Amino acid sequence: MKRFIFSLLTIVSFFLFSNISNAQTGDSLLQQASLQACIQYALTHQPVIRQSLIDEQITERIIKGKLADWYPQINLDYNLQHYFKLPTTVFAGNRVTIGVKNTSFANFSLTQNIFDRDVLLASRSAGDVRKQVQQSTTNNKINVAVNVSKAFYDVLLNQQQIRLLDSDIVLLEKSLNIADNQYKAGVVDKVDYKRATITLNNAKAQRKTYQEQIKARYAYLKELMGYPSGGELNLVYDSVQMKQDAFIDTTQMINYESRIEYQLLLTQKRLQEDNLKYYKWAYIPEISAFGNYNLNFLNNEFGKLYNQNFPTSYTGLTLSFPIFQGTKRTQEIRQAQLELERVDYDIFAFKNSVNTQYQQALATYKSSLNNYNVLNENLALAADVYNTIQLQYKSGVKTYLDVIVSQNDLISAQVNYLEALYQVLSSKLDVQKALGQINY
Repeated sequence: MKRFIFSLLTIVSFFLFSNISNAQTGDSLLQQASLQACIQYALTHQPVIRQSLIDEQITERIIKGKLADWYPQINLDYNLQHYFKLPTTVFAGNRVTIGVKNTSFANFSLTQNIFDRDVLLASRSAGDVRKQVQQSTTNNKINVAVNVSKAFYDVLLNQQQIRLLDSDIVLLEKSLNIADNQYKAGVVDKVDYKRATITLNNAKAQRKTYQEQIKARYAYLKELMGYPSGGELNLVYDSVQMKQDAFIDTTQMINYESRIEYQLLLTQKRLQEDNLKYYKWAYIPEISAFGNYNLNFLNNEFGKLYNQNFPTSYTGLTLSFPIFQGTKRTQEIRQAQLELERVDYDIFAFKNSVNTQYQQALATYKSSLNNYNVLNENLALAADVYNTIQLQYKSGVKTYLDVIVSQNDLISAQVNYLEALYQVLSSKLDVQKALGQINY
C-alpha cells in the first residue's frame, strides 16, 4: 500500500511539474511574432531593459535612504564596566581612591537635523534624479526597439530571398528539362543543357548561403529580444502594409525637445545647478537639535549594581560652521560653475550632432527610396522581358542563352527590389529616431 501511494504521488508530481514547466515555457514564447509583438517582447525580456528597471528601483532606494536623514535619529548606547583596581588621584597632597568598582550606563539620544546641506541637496534633487534614471530607461527602450526592428527586417529579407530562389529553382529545373529534351531530340547541342545546369547549380548554391545566413540572423534577433535561443520564432507580417509604411514626410523639422538624449542633458543641467547650490550652502552653518537621557548605575557590589539609578538628561542645539578651509569652498564653487558651463556646451554640441544625424539619415532615406522606386520599375520590366523571351524561345526565335540572360536579370531584379525595400524601411527608422519620433 505504501509503495502504491508513493508511486501515485510521484506520478502526480511529475505531471504537475511538467504542466508548470510547459506553462512557463509557453508564456515566454510568441505565437504570432509580428514586428510590434517582437518589440514589446524585447521591452519586457531584454536584459538591458530589465537592468534599467532595476536601476530605477535602486535609485529610489538611494533617494529614500538620503531623505531618511530628515527624520529624527534615535540611538541607544549601553555600557557595563568593572574596575579590578580603582583609579587614584591626588587631593590636597593626599592620594585618594575614587570611583566605584562597577559602573553601567544606558544613553538614549535623539538628533534632529534642522539644516544640513547633504540632506537638503537630496530633497531638492530627488525628482530630477528619478527623472534621469527613467529617461535612461526610455533611451535604452528606444535603442532596443530600433535594433529589433532592423534585425526583424533582416530576417524577413533573408526569408524572402529563400522563397524567391525556391520559385526560381522550380523554373530553372523546368528550363533544364526543356533543354535536355531538345538536346535528346537533336534540336540543339549540349551547350544549352550545360548552361541550364550551371544556372541551376548557382541558384541552389545561393539558396544554401541564404539558409545558413538566416540561422545567424534569427540568433541575433532572439538575442536582441531576450528570446529563448531554442524557442521557435515565426515571423508574421503584412507585405502590403510594409510597402505603405516605407514612406515618410521628408519636410519635417527637427524638434530637439523630442529627443530623449536632449531631455537627459537638460536633467543633467538641473542636477548640476543643484550641485552648485550645494557648494554655496557650505557658507551656511549646519544646525541640529539633540536630546539625551542617561541612566547611570554605580555600586561596588555587582549584584546590587542596578538597585539604584542616577539619571541625567539634557537637550540643546549644535551649530557647525567651518571658518577657514584654505579656500576649499571657493574652489568647489568655481569647479561646479565650470561643470555647469561644460553641460551647456554638451547641449550645444548635441544640437549640432542631431542636425547632422538627421541630414545623413534623410539623405540615406531619399537615396534608398529613389533606388526602391527605380528597382520596382526594373522588376516589372525584367519580368516582362523574361516572359517575352520565354515565348520566343519556345517558338524557336530566341536562343537559350537569351533565356538564361533574361532569367538572371529577373532574379537580380527581384533580389535587388527586396533589398531596396528593406533598406528603405531601415533608413526610415534612422530618420524617425533622429526626429525623436520613436518613444516607449
